[in-house]
Amino acid sequence: MRLIRIFSCVLITPIKFCLLSKEVTMRTNIPTKFSRLSLAVALASVSLGAVAQQASSDESTIERKKIMPALEVIRVVGSADQVLLEQTGTVAIVSREQIEQIQPLSTEDILRRIPGINIKSEEETSVVANFGIRGLSASESKSLILEDGVPVAPGLFIGNDRYFNPRIQRVEQVEVLKGSASLRYGPSTIGGVVNYQTKTPDDGVTVTGRAGSFNMQEVSVEAGGKSASGDAFAGIVATHASSDGFMDKDYEMTDVMAKAGVIFSNEQKLGIKVSRYENDANISYRGLLLGDYLAGADYNPAPDDYFLTDRTAFDINHEWTLSSQATLKTLLYWSEMSRDYWRYNVDTAASNEAGRWVYTDALTGNNRSFDRVGIETRLNVDHNLAGMVANSEFGLRFMQEEANDTRIRAVRSSDRTGLNDRHIIDSADSVAAYAQSRIEFNDKFAVTPGLRVESYEQTRVVLSDDGATAKTSNTEVLPGIGATYNLTDSAQLYGGVYRAFSPASNGVALDGLTDQQLDGERSTNYELGLRGKSGAVNYEVAAFMMDFSNQVVTGNSDPNLSQSNAGETEHLGMEFLLGYKLGNGFSIDTNATWVPTSEFKSGENQGNRLPYAPKFIANLALNYQLEKLSAALSAHHRGEQYGDAANTVDIPEGAAGGIWGGLMPSYTVLDLTAQYTVADNIRVFGAVKNLTDKRYITGLRQGIYVGPERSFELGVSYSF
Repeated sequence: MRLIRIFSCVLITPIKFCLLSKEVTMRTNIPTKFSRLSLAVALASVSLGAVAQQASSDESTIERKKIMPALEVIRVVGSADQVLLEQTGTVAIVSREQIEQIQPLSTEDILRRIPGINIKSEEETSVVANFGIRGLSASESKSLILEDGVPVAPGLFIGNDRYFNPRIQRVEQVEVLKGSASLRYGPSTIGGVVNYQTKTPDDGVTVTGRAGSFNMQEVSVEAGGKSASGDAFAGIVATHASSDGFMDKDYEMTDVMAKAGVIFSNEQKLGIKVSRYENDANISYRGLLLGDYLAGADYNPAPDDYFLTDRTAFDINHEWTLSSQATLKTLLYWSEMSRDYWRYNVDTAASNEAGRWVYTDALTGNNRSFDRVGIETRLNVDHNLAGMVANSEFGLRFMQEEANDTRIRAVRSSDRTGLNDRHIIDSADSVAAYAQSRIEFNDKFAVTPGLRVESYEQTRVVLSDDGATAKTSNTEVLPGIGATYNLTDSAQLYGGVYRAFSPASNGVALDGLTDQQLDGERSTNYELGLRGKSGAVNYEVAAFMMDFSNQVVTGNSDPNLSQSNAGETEHLGMEFLLGYKLGNGFSIDTNATWVPTSEFKSGENQGNRLPYAPKFIANLALNYQLEKLSAALSAHHRGEQYGDAANTVDIPEGAAGGIWGGLMPSYTVLDLTAQYTVADNIRVFGAVKNLTDKRYITGLRQGIYVGPERSFELGVSYSF
């Protein structure tokens, strides 16, 4: 049973939204995955059909892609030939064309090519999110992940935000925002904001299939259409993929997303999106033991462990043009996700003797489900301020999260049934408000001050302990200011300073069912950058500093924990980006991130470097584009990094528990990709990934995680 309390009669200036005025009890009684998927598709069909029917009699017309009024997350100003005029921080945009050229299996294949981002890969499809930005640990990213402006991490305030990662097959564009412009969003924007814009299918049908190494098979369908008047559209994007997986980490994934949009009048638009995702992945927390890794072993170290996830989500967004100077955008969203993690216990002594994990018949299911409901509205106004041109935005968000955490003790023959010996309900109610104004002093110089307030209450109920309950609350006031200065028509100086935070999760803030009186993790962030384009060259360089005044260390079970136990960290570095068109179809794209300081400034690890925070990361791509053929040879380099806060150098040999330490060596991986347009509606593509078959370590967690060996892929896309 999951409870979702929906706020009643919420006043949102200048209009009042009156929602359900009672508590709604939601039960999941559908017995099989097939039934749930069928329900999602049926709901999508009904929603899309209703929208299309409503719009069929409207005589107004609009381009289809403008109908879906998704809540704007990152505003890109100008064309690709101009500098970004309004953003006061670093912005990276990866278009659909660039995504298709990379031929990714996951979102992390895209993110690792963006300056400032370090990936801690656990398997090739990135079922869970593992990345850090600007020297923040890739095991705890402190960054906000959105999809079409909607938070998708399962628990922003209650924890466990890694357990869902959007599928790359539904993504149209990837946007990464760092610096003071992050103030518009929250929480957990210390590193920045990643927004995945999903596809809006064009008229007609596109079928894409690809196959590759490890018996990888994938089929995607994009189908869409619009009304005769052009004022409504509906579409669906569906993918089914399966693979035996590198190191026999097999998976079977189905992802279905449906969209619809309608314009009711010249002033009002409405968009709907519904999605369903299921994935059964044969992955675990356990990696190879040192001896087997050095010997080149490539077996699955936990062959019977499974990570089972499913998620259903529903978004409604509305855009109301109040006047030629004012627009109100409102977004209502709901999601339900479950994550069942079944792992077998190990015999440590036998594992040490064998040099690999030896499992017993004892099975534990760490099974969790998450519910979220939220509503967010943004009022954007163009106006004058003391004779200067200004644009102001005001936002308000209400959100509730709830997690149902169970631990099932079972045995191998029990078919995943057994005693539930831990049952915890975590919940959080939050409200956020922000205001931001961009003030243009002249045609070159603009300043953007802003203020965000996040207030939340967290509750933990331990049902397995007779309903014992604890609560805590916190309010964070987050000011910031950014500025842009156009040096020339093609070069811009930008910078800013802002306060960011990431909330301590319920498990830390209410550890031992005691209010630990923890504030959120706070950081003051600074950035100064230069970007521009001149002829065949585009460039960007940015210097940054993040100063944590209160970085909470997770996993502390001391019931007397207080704010004084929180750690201070400092992160200093620079990002570089350069693109150059060589001519005759050739071009070079390169970027590098240098973080000389990512350091604990207090506590028992004072002076040590943060784990999963390499000093140097770089990407280089040699591209070729001529008529129907495009190809790229790309290189990704990651410097050495520590696996723990103690900065342990040697990787342990035995079957120790917990998160392992050790210094992971640097590595460089080469990928070769190509695609050819056979006809206007037919495209073929292929890739060789890890071209040199480099063996490398991606992470340490109860063993060694190994990067995928050389693999091959071949695919075709057909539109009709």
